[in-house]
Amino acid sequence: MDYVGTLTDQLHSMARALVASLPSVVIALVILVITWIVARFAVRIADAMTGKTTLRPSLKNLVDTVVKLVIWIAGFMIALMVVLPGMTPASLIAGLGIGAVAIGFAFQDIFENFLAGVLIMLREKMRIGDIIECEGIKGKVEHITLRETHVRKLSGELTIVPNSILFKNPVEILTDEQVRRHEVVCGVSYDTDLDHAAEVIEKSVRGVEGIELKKGVDVFAIEFNSSSVDFKVRWHAGSTPRSMWESQDKVIKAIKRGLDDAGIEIPFPYVTHTFKEKVPLGSQPGENA
Repeated sequence: MDYVGTLTDQLHSMARALVASLPSVVIALVILVITWIVARFAVRIADAMTGKTTLRPSLKNLVDTVVKLVIWIAGFMIALMVVLPGMTPASLIAGLGIGAVAIGFAFQDIFENFLAGVLIMLREKMRIGDIIECEGIKGKVEHITLRETHVRKLSGELTIVPNSILFKNPVEILTDEQVRRHEVVCGVSYDTDLDHAAEVIEKSVRGVEGIELKKGVDVFAIEFNSSSVDFKVRWHAGSTPRSMWESQDKVIKAIKRGLDDAGIEIPFPYVTHTFKEKVPLGSQPGENA
């Protein structure tokens, strides 16, 4: 048997088939280039249409991604049918379904983050620019993609969080409203008139600039501490972390100033030393009196 001749014939037939398929391959490449151009223009059109609406930036990104994905899938299907003339749309869709199942098992985490990203973009809460806290991560949401969310920590570092973490775990949105409640604990000495102290504290807090007075100021006596009676002071101000620190700074200074002017002591822990007389062994108390 002429193995060399058989191999040569097969190579020649493969070369002839490749040359014969070159026009189809070129046409498929042209189709992909046209798909790329159409996808770019379609995204621009989608941006122009969504720009006139009140959609959140995350939803605009989702619309752009879906438009681009649909156009590319259609382009690939047309290119495959050109290269493989025997392939029909029905068989191609069936093959995509089987392939999607296999890929889904292989890339389960990626698809989980992808679906979580879609759902995060669709829900109304957690907008770009919000300050959030989740699983020990606290910072400002800078960007939301279909797979991950970029969170800029308050200290400046960027944390890239998989969307599945933000979707499956509780997320605290600190800036969901423009104002939120803040609180501090303040102690006064035991010989203080508590009603008078509460009035002084409330008046001091109400005089602080930036306090949301419409929501009220609360002063509650909450605990008999070791050296003081403690009040919990609550007020409403800006919801951002910086607003919280600025507001708390002003409130603490105002309370200290108000209590000092009213002559009310803010006590520190007292230490009482007790000394017992040492009695000699073998003697009864009072024998040497």
